[in-house]
Amino acid sequence: MSASSSPRDDLSLLSRLERLDASTVSDANKSLRVLPAAIRPVSARSRLLGRAVTANARDDLLSVLGGLRHSGPGDVLVVAAGGSQHAVAGELFASEAARRGMAGIVIDGFCRDTATLKRMTLPIYARGATPRAAGAMVMPEVNVPVLLGDVTVSPGDILLGDADGIVVGTEAEMAAAIDKAEAIQFTEEALCSSMAEGVPLFDKLNFDEHVQNLRAGKASSLSFSV
Repeated sequence: MSASSSPRDDLSLLSRLERLDASTVSDANKSLRVLPAAIRPVSARSRLLGRAVTANARDDLLSVLGGLRHSGPGDVLVVAAGGSQHAVAGELFASEAARRGMAGIVIDGFCRDTATLKRMTLPIYARGATPRAAGAMVMPEVNVPVLLGDVTVSPGDILLGDADGIVVGTEAEMAAAIDKAEAIQFTEEALCSSMAEGVPLFDKLNFDEHVQNLRAGKASSLSFSV
C-alpha cells in the first residue's frame, strides 16, 4: 500500500457497499433504480447485497428453477412473476439458494411457506404470500432483463437492500455513487452522535439560511455541518 492510499482504497465495491444503508446510496445518486415499495422482506434477515441473476417466471416455476441452477455464491435471484397470483418460490427453493451460498431472493410476486422463510437468514423479499403454487410448464427464461413494477433489472446489476427497500444499479452506477454515499453516511452518524450528546439538530443545519434564500429567490440547498 502506498503512503498516499488508504485502507478504503483496497476494498472492493461490494465490500464498501456492505457498510452502507440503501437510503444513503439512494441519496448519493437519485437516478439509481428503486424497486417497488410493495416488495418487502419476508425472512429474518433484510440486509441484501449481491449481483442479479434474473428469471422471467411468467406465472410458472421453471424459470425460477432455471435461475437457481445458474446461481452461486453472492448472487441474488431476481424473479419477475408477471402479475401472478400464485407462489413462485417457497422453502425448497429458498433452502437450495441458501445451500448454494446465494446472497438472496427477490420476487416481484408471491412466495409461500412463510413460517419457514421467516426463520431463515437468507434475505428473501416478496410482495406477499399465498399457499397456491404456480405450475411448471413454461420454458425457462433466465438471465434476461426483467421488469419489476416499472423497474428493469438486468443480469449482473447490483442490488442493495435493507428494511427500507432495495436500490439497484450497474457496477458503474454504484461505483460513481460510493464516495458520496460514504460521506453522507459518515455525516449522518456524526450528527446522531452529537444529538445523543445533547446538541440540537438545528445547530448543525442551515435551516434558517436556506429558508431565507428560498424566500428571496436565491439558489440554495439544505446542508449539515459536522
